[in-house]
Amino acid sequence: MTGRFRNVAFDREGPIAWITMDRPERRNALSLEHLRELLECFRAVGGDRELRVAVLRASGPAFSAGHDLSEMIGRDSAFYHQLFAACAEVMETIQAIPQPVIAEVQGIATAAGCQLVASCDLAVAAAEARFATPGVKIGLFCTTPMVALTRAIGPRKAMEMLLTGEPITAAEALAAGLLNRVVPASELPAATRALADRIVASSPFVVGLGKKAFYRQLPMAQGDAYAYASEVMCANAAAEDAQEGMSAFLQKRAPSWRGR
Repeated sequence: MTGRFRNVAFDREGPIAWITMDRPERRNALSLEHLRELLECFRAVGGDRELRVAVLRASGPAFSAGHDLSEMIGRDSAFYHQLFAACAEVMETIQAIPQPVIAEVQGIATAAGCQLVASCDLAVAAAEARFATPGVKIGLFCTTPMVALTRAIGPRKAMEMLLTGEPITAAEALAAGLLNRVVPASELPAATRALADRIVASSPFVVGLGKKAFYRQLPMAQGDAYAYASEVMCANAAAEDAQEGMSAFLQKRAPSWRGR
């Protein structure tokens, strides 16, 4: 799948999928149509065994300003249910597909835009980027962004962001755990690509298995998590790529992954 929607561009380069939010005139606001296009892209990535990692990025000065408020005025309950269900489905799909998803954040990410960053598996940002959940200031508490935010950075900092609506810097977001890397803007594409390349170097089977296990064990009690993780490791150890990887390590050679 390669192509351009109305709000999103989808490209592939070898094993890497590039999903670019391309609505700069609206600061990449997440209209219902935009969300549905993102969902289609991530589903396509998840179903393509040749793709090993996805990068979510944006054109223009803003990463995403969150929901498109212009389509939220005077709508009925059915529309709001449809909108927020689509939003939740995008966020859950990002974490459900086997390929890791990296957010490349060049500018401000607010409300559902911040939720997108928090939902991605990894995030790299330019030093100028800012992050906020400012809904409280306009009478619309960022309740759905709160779900991803609290899981990414913990309750104290998340509550401060949610209650004040004030933006935090990329450096603060890094310290809080929302980001993995902060780099100068000129180095952002290269830093994202370097991270993607490191992921591509590993077995896609093992990466997908590990990503699934990571999210599944998060809400478990520690004892349950260990029991589950032990079963996953048993299955992983017997897999062809694990046997190949361990053999390659002992023989001091590069492994040859078969994806199983």
